[in-house]
Amino acid sequence: MTPRTPQADPTSSTRRTLLRGTAAAATAALATAALAPTAHAADTTPYPSKDPSTNPSGARTGTPPRGPRIGILLYDGYSLLDPTGPAEILSRVPGASVTMIAERRGPVRTDTGDVAVLAERSLDEAGRLDVLLVPGAGNRGVVAAMENQTLLKWIRHTDRRTRFTTSVCTGSLVLAATGLLDGRRATTYWASAPYLEKTFDVTYVPERYVESGKFITAAGVSAGLDMALYLAARLTDEDTARAIQLAVEYDPRPPFDAGNAQEASEELKARALKIVEDSQA
Repeated sequence: MTPRTPQADPTSSTRRTLLRGTAAAATAALATAALAPTAHAADTTPYPSKDPSTNPSGARTGTPPRGPRIGILLYDGYSLLDPTGPAEILSRVPGASVTMIAERRGPVRTDTGDVAVLAERSLDEAGRLDVLLVPGAGNRGVVAAMENQTLLKWIRHTDRRTRFTTSVCTGSLVLAATGLLDGRRATTYWASAPYLEKTFDVTYVPERYVESGKFITAAGVSAGLDMALYLAARLTDEDTARAIQLAVEYDPRPPFDAGNAQEASEELKARALKIVEDSQA
């Protein structure tokens, strides 16, 4: 029997053309948005080499980015959405670069132990950053980070030249441990709020994100997306941030009205914390 020649789907070409056209239009719109000026001189820190023998991570190389340099700190036991949610938003900022940074290059595991994200740069390779983001973690991860003097020293050093220093969830506890939040207003994961106020000279504010000077802290996990969109507007303008929001179709409509700790019952809070505890490695 003579093999049948596959017939082309008459609609597939149209779909591809439509998607390409839509994507091109969106990219052009974002690319024409003007970036807010920065007071910092251009950073000439070279990217790691593309040579796999010297750069096994495969990090991007070449000319430093023309837009804001955004560094997201990873440490053992962080919560997955804390760095990756904001990275999804901030990587769409025109001209920006987003780099995952850890004490050493390589995979860094989350609080559940099920997922790892690749750190492209070590602390020593990070260079100057316009934006630093510190994610949160479960108890094990955040306590270890708060006691890690190498991390705390690097955060303080990096903060000297950032435009914005930010955190998500219990990442504000790590920032507070550096002393950078002394006397400031900040937010954090709802269950960690008493600890933040009692342990540090910080005023807790129960909002999705809180700006205090150049410091922007976000509440638990998903609030990092809200903070990242606000930060995108600060780095560019509101129209660009709105376009980014639409580009990633961030229009949350959760099936349950249970995400606000201020309105949750004590029973639900206890169950939520038990779920978090049981899920951590």
